[in-house]
Amino acid sequence: MQIAKVRGTVVSTYKTRSLTGTKFLLLQFMDAQGQPLPNYEVAGDLVGAGINEWVLVSRGSAARVDDGMEHRPIDALVVGIIDTVTVENSRLYSKKDEERG
Repeated sequence: MQIAKVRGTVVSTYKTRSLTGTKFLLLQFMDAQGQPLPNYEVAGDLVGAGINEWVLVSRGSAARVDDGMEHRPIDALVVGIIDTVTVENSRLYSKKDEERG
């Protein structure tokens, strides 16, 4: 899994039938220092993540392991909303702090 920040949403009116009802998010992956990497990626969302939240992303065939996803053409899937990230006993991210700021 990887850590990403939700930067926006993607709306697609016309898509393959198996993707009907799937919410899409525009993600920017984060590095080990909590800094955004330059590339963006679209991912399906199973957990209802919102703009600026940090999320856990499953990619590749692992993104299709969840029930009902095995026949969908999805390469990336948001599978969790992050509360905190700690690296070497130092808090890198806290959802609670972001909500206050």
